[in-house]
Amino acid sequence: MQGVGFRDAVRAQAQRRGVRGWVRNRRDGSVEAILQGEPAAVDAMLAWARRGPPGARVAEVIAGPATGDLDRSYEGFDWLPSA
Repeated sequence: MQGVGFRDAVRAQAQRRGVRGWVRNRRDGSVEAILQGEPAAVDAMLAWARRGPPGARVAEVIAGPATGDLDRSYEGFDWLPSA
């Protein structure tokens, strides 16, 4: 869901947990992210994403491996423009 600071909250949660990658809004209203890090940290991020920040309405979280150009190493956690 967009409009509740979801991307900023994802980035803050990722930085707190030492997770690398990025987050961006999609034109269809969904949010997309790449998460890399220790398995427990990534699992914690996914659990958090199922609730989201206050005011968020999360319908579902779909997780899977990164493919193609997205399957690479990331440094830090970025907030990307909408796609």
